[in-house]
Amino acid sequence: MIIANNVHKRYKDLEVLKGVSLHVKTGEIVSIVGASGAGKTTLLQILGTLERPTAPTDFDTFVKINGVDVTSLKDKKLSKFRNQHIGFIFQFHQLLPEFTALENVCIPAMIHGQKFKNVSARGLELLQFLGLQDRATHKPNQLSGGEQQRVAVARALMNQPDVIFADEPSGNLDSKNADELHQLFFDLRDEFNQTFVLVTHNKELADMADRKLEMVDGNLSNGG
Repeated sequence: MIIANNVHKRYKDLEVLKGVSLHVKTGEIVSIVGASGAGKTTLLQILGTLERPTAPTDFDTFVKINGVDVTSLKDKKLSKFRNQHIGFIFQFHQLLPEFTALENVCIPAMIHGQKFKNVSARGLELLQFLGLQDRATHKPNQLSGGEQQRVAVARALMNQPDVIFADEPSGNLDSKNADELHQLFFDLRDEFNQTFVLVTHNKELADMADRKLEMVDGNLSNGG
């Protein structure tokens, strides 16, 4: 599913990633842990195509998702690939306040060029799967924190992505909602064979994953 090889990232004199290599299988849930500043979020952003790696001159650097070398794609093709094949869940749900839950869920499909009336049925199916069918017409400020994050999960699933990247997905939730969100990831894996890569400080979530990798000083201490 994901193969990253010798990924470096440098910001001027600061080297954040120092040759990270990683392999994630389809249907696998991988957690990435480590101290603040270790490079976890930077790695997640590069794997998710939100940033590009800094390519060293003497090594082969690439990130492949389902066989596609995303590091070689130009910006327009990269944006299209990201929309069609990658989902994101962030610590803060990033829902658009002026739209309903259903409209927020359907936004990735509409960015892909589809009309709301043609994709709303799938959006409703996702909300129903997540237990939010009765909240479809509510705007984000009318939803609880846990409900908002579940809407964000539905949005991430909208285009049936190959992989979902999550950055501290439960960091803004209380323990009950966090536990429910964590279990949801595994339900989605069991139901849809969904692949997840999670950056988290939550020990319970990290330990639940199929594999737990630790970032230390810009690299994976226990191998990718």
